[in-house]
Formats: sequence, C-alpha cells, structure tokens
Amino acid sequence: MRQQDRRFPEMVQSSPTLRFERTFSSHGHRYLAGCDEVGRGALAGPVSVGIVVIDLTVVRSLKGVRDSKLLSPANRELMVPKIQRWAAASAVGHASAEEIDDVGLIAALRRAGTRAWQKAAETVRPDAVLLDGNHNWLSPSYQSSLFDDPSLDREQGCDSPVFTRIKADMHCTSVAAASVLAKVERDSMMAGMAERYGHYQWDVNKGYATASHRAAIAEHGPSEFHRKSWRLGPEVPAEQLAVNIGVQGG
Repeated sequence: MRQQDRRFPEMVQSSPTLRFERTFSSHGHRYLAGCDEVGRGALAGPVSVGIVVIDLTVVRSLKGVRDSKLLSPANRELMVPKIQRWAAASAVGHASAEEIDDVGLIAALRRAGTRAWQKAAETVRPDAVLLDGNHNWLSPSYQSSLFDDPSLDREQGCDSPVFTRIKADMHCTSVAAASVLAKVERDSMMAGMAERYGHYQWDVNKGYATASHRAAIAEHGPSEFHRKSWRLGPEVPAEQLAVNIGVQGG
C-alpha cells in the first residue's frame, strides 16, 4: 500500500476545500479568483498563470480537484472540462522564454497573469484574487511596470485586491483548480514544442532541469525556447552558448 500511495498521491492527500474562499463573503466580495502559476523553475518554455473565478453565492465543492502536482497527467486532463463548467470564468495566460530573458521572471509572471486576468475579466470581473505563495507578483507596481509590456496598461491589469496564502494550491479549491488549468495547457505547449526539438524530451520533462535535459543542451546548444539568461548547464560555458545560439539562429 505504501508503494501505491507514493505513485498516486491524490489517494492519500486531503482534498482542498472552499472554507477559506468563503471567508471573503464577509468582506463583501462575491466573485473571487483563485490564481496559481506553473513553469517558474523550468529551463525552457513559458511561465503560465491560471485563473479560476468562482461565485461565492452559489459555488459548490468540486470533487477530484487537487494541486496539479498531486494529480496524474490523465486525471489533470479529465479535470479541465469539469473546472471550466464549475467556474464562473477561467483563463490561462503565458509569457515566453524570450520575455523572461528580456524583463526577468517576476515581470514575466505579471505579464502572464495579466493576460489570464484580461481573458477572465471579459466574462466576470473578480472582486478579489487569492494568490498562491507569499508574494504578490500579479498586481501592477510603478517600479516594475517600467519593464512591463507597454500594451499591458495599468488599467488593463489586475486592479482588484490580491491576497496571498502559502500553500493555497494545497488547501483552496479555486487555486488548486487554477493550477490544474495552467499545468495542462503548459504541458500541451511543451509537448508541441517537443515535436520540433525531440532531443530535449520536453514531452517528458516539460522543460524542467533534468539531467537528460541538461545533457541535451550541452550537446545541441539551447533552442529558441530556452531561457538563455538562466544557467542552463554547468557543462556549457557561456561563450559556447553564444556560439550555439548563433548557429541555430542562422
């Protein structure tokens, strides 16, 4: 039984609930957006942000949802249409590896989150946002907006209050649902990229820093989808990366 539990953590982890989300009703909020990101630590591919908006006056529990890391790929994909029917609105936004290199990870997260926010707000504009973690990277800030995409105006970004909560993806249903949407969409993108760059095995590692992924970078150099401002592998000196990038660009 222990071996089975390690392979299928959704069988042993407690389910997230709406208990914390419902506390927002007492502050006059009706539409609450759960928000989470995936791809932050990858070497390749976008960083992706999911948003799931719920109507606190009518929302019910959602059976089977977990933080995306605790669900098998098949179960994550099965959850997507259920989440989309359950939510008042939902969306996923992305920021590319090139954008991460250009503006840094936090500003890229804000871009991805703003894109998700804009899509969701076309259906329902949330009164508040519950964000996984302890840092609000979603709200526009005067300092960081200097480096943000000029097309993403302050007025278009998240202008609702954002509340952070550590491990919200483990305990809060709306945030867990957002993580599932973001994970499934980003994984699909990485599998599509793998069709062109099969030697990186992105269909398996999803762009993260596995030993085989680093070895492939050392052998073939980085692709257009790698985050070239990151340390892609100790085996690849910076000057060699520049040479490889130039060769691929030609």
